[in-house]
Amino acid sequence: MNDKIEPDSGNSSSGFFSKLKKYLRNPFFIKTTSVAEVSEFLESARQSNVIDKEAQIMANKALRLGDTSVKEIMVPKVEMITVDIDEPASSFIERIIQSGHSRYPVLGKTMDEVSGILLAKDLLPLLSVGQTEFNIEDMLRKANVVPETKKADSLLEEFKKDRSHLAIVVDEYGAISGLVTIEDILEELVGEIEDEHDNEEEELIQISENEYIADGKLDIETFEDHFEVDVGDQDVETIGGLMINKLGVLPKIDDEIMLGNMKLKVAIADKRKIKKIGISILPE
Repeated sequence: MNDKIEPDSGNSSSGFFSKLKKYLRNPFFIKTTSVAEVSEFLESARQSNVIDKEAQIMANKALRLGDTSVKEIMVPKVEMITVDIDEPASSFIERIIQSGHSRYPVLGKTMDEVSGILLAKDLLPLLSVGQTEFNIEDMLRKANVVPETKKADSLLEEFKKDRSHLAIVVDEYGAISGLVTIEDILEELVGEIEDEHDNEEEELIQISENEYIADGKLDIETFEDHFEVDVGDQDVETIGGLMINKLGVLPKIDDEIMLGNMKLKVAIADKRKIKKIGISILPE
């Protein structure tokens, strides 16, 4: 008996599985398919309840990781916490304790010379016996140095292969421009990853009678309850997501939307996310 394949019908599961069979017939599967086609395939899967919205978003982010350079996601040089090769231990140990990171670039005689990477855990056996003087050069791990143009997905593969977690980013002249960690890349896929060293701040602060500052991660239900508003069926979880949904793009600083007599304006943002949003209640 031959099985009869029903024709594609809108967003039904039969439509999705027809597309699935088309892709499975292709021996190279995704490799010979454009990103737009795969995104359409994922949308069909979501509409057919084969995958949920979060899985679709993550898969689309993974597809676009190959278009993301490490320069776009790196920690810039001015924000790097480093150790100098000739620096006395009594000086940098306190800095390591205060910052709470696990890995530190060690700079050489010049600010653009990387001698290696110092792991905080390598210091623990020495500190536990009260030893505060040692040769830092004997403790260094090899530094992974990559150009700004390197793609995030390629670096992630290197991290997995080398079992490393941090790379120094240099510009076309060989000058240090920043660093990137495996966490920075994973956050491109799953969003912000916080740990016990991240500072906890209030997500909604009132600064005057009609002015507020909100964290981009403020829960949308909390926002609705506090201001007694209804944003409607926006399929978002945070106020930052609401602004992205309304504008259709990742907003820049000073981009704004209106909700009735309420103005929401981006106050702090980077290339990956909205950090702070100013909320103003205007006279009706």
